[in-house]
Amino acid sequence: QVQLVESGGGLVQAGNSLRLSCAASGRTSGAYAMGWFRQALGKEREFVATITWSGRTTDYADSVKGRFTISRDNAESTLYLQMNNLKPEDTAVYYCAARTKYIRISSRAEDYDSWGQGTQVTVSS
Repeated sequence: QVQLVESGGGLVQAGNSLRLSCAASGRTSGAYAMGWFRQALGKEREFVATITWSGRTTDYADSVKGRFTISRDNAESTLYLQMNNLKPEDTAVYYCAARTKYIRISSRAEDYDSWGQGTQVTVSS
């Protein structure tokens, strides 16, 4: 089992940036894909971005393409999400997730077996 802990959330004004981090611990050996999801108040959890173990393949939700960048440092067991030009509609709890049994990326939440507790991101207009 992999334990995930997110950090870096906060309150920012629209147009500003934030970088989220997700520290993995436990059984972090082996190649596996990871991703970021978010859930706004009263809405379902939605896909944000995903990345392969090597970092060579990524995928993004259309709503964040060109503004968000997912990356990972496997030596530090850390996943990142750089968020630029933030908008009020980006306000949500952001979750880090891992597909510990698969190397392929996925945009489906049900394909991930390990989840963090989430970090709140609030963007004011």
